[in-house]
Amino acid sequence: MSDRIEEKYRDKEARIYLRLMTREDTDKIVAWRNTPEVRNRFLYRALFTRESHLAWVENMVDTGKVVQMIICDLQTDTPLGSVYIRDIDRISRKAEYGIFLGEASARGRGIGTAAAKLMLRYCFEEEKLHKVFLRVIADNKQAIRSYEKAGFVQEAYLKDEVFVDGAYLDILLMAVLEPGRNEA
Repeated sequence: MSDRIEEKYRDKEARIYLRLMTREDTDKIVAWRNTPEVRNRFLYRALFTRESHLAWVENMVDTGKVVQMIICDLQTDTPLGSVYIRDIDRISRKAEYGIFLGEASARGRGIGTAAAKLMLRYCFEEEKLHKVFLRVIADNKQAIRSYEKAGFVQEAYLKDEVFVDGAYLDILLMAVLEPGRNEA
């Protein structure tokens, strides 16, 4: 299935493709997640370790609660970041979306939007989900614009929703419904 994903989920214009994450990606993911540029945009900001990531793989990815992919450069196969769905609910056919661009050179080039569109296609075509949602810190305007370009729409604004690093933060809930179900 991995080869099929790499062939099917490509964006030639953005020059990226998605591939399933492997255990060999652990050191790269740990390094990315521990950079301030990535960590400070997550709700969960504890430092990652190799052990905590491998536990995530074993308890979440291997059990089917998470599908995590690596965003790769189409020409060089260089990993640029990661995109994933978590807490997959097979009964309600929904999951929470997440992304991070680990390589600074990948930011601000539309790669996040392109990766989100590819992952949404995967979610609806392969996982047969009805809804993909996300939570984003309300002041993260760049991410919100990217999510909107990918098709996410705001569903709720949650005031003082989370307490992170000594402060309450507002959260936006955004979502996309399966194609044909996004009527207003």
